[in-house]
Amino acid sequence: MAESLGFRSQKSGPWKQSQASSADLATSVAVPELLERSPGVASPLPIQPWSEASLAVVQPRQRYLDLEDLPGFEVVRDQFQSQGVIFNNAIALCPSNPAFPPRSGKNVLMGAPKNGLIEARFLYPMSVVGGFVTSSRRTVLSAYDADDRLIAEVELAEANLANSTSSLSPNTELYLTAKNIHRVIFYAFGGHLTVDDISFGD
Repeated sequence: MAESLGFRSQKSGPWKQSQASSADLATSVAVPELLERSPGVASPLPIQPWSEASLAVVQPRQRYLDLEDLPGFEVVRDQFQSQGVIFNNAIALCPSNPAFPPRSGKNVLMGAPKNGLIEARFLYPMSVVGGFVTSSRRTVLSAYDADDRLIAEVELAEANLANSTSSLSPNTELYLTAKNIHRVIFYAFGGHLTVDDISFGD
């Protein structure tokens, strides 16, 4: 299995890549009990470096979620089921705090009622998942297979609130690719987290 992962920020410029090793996957984020994650650990797998060509293969089949029709503070769960995804611990929000600007439109998803956590479960396996993240703490995007084993992971190394001293701009894109992604978690370790322009593809 091949996987690739990374992040992009307006401040940091071009694509940056983080290659996952088996040691990286074994030292995964401790997922909150809310999600009842099974304790399996991903097996060592060969890593294929990210390239523009490899990403272009999946882009034509990507789905992009439009959050603009969601009422403010609506609990988001199965509103996008027809597009193949169900959310957990997420609400739609038009941010009043300028530290969390939307990337496009007016709405974002925010982790709630538990701070700093958004889960997305896919109705069939995906191979690429991404979203534009603004967070008050370091944030990790983790992907799991059908057996709930960690198969890919990428992180935002620091908070990236607007008008802050962070080296990363708000709405930094976290993305990863791997075969048979059945769920992903955006996790900000108890901080506040918003995600906009979520996309995924098979």
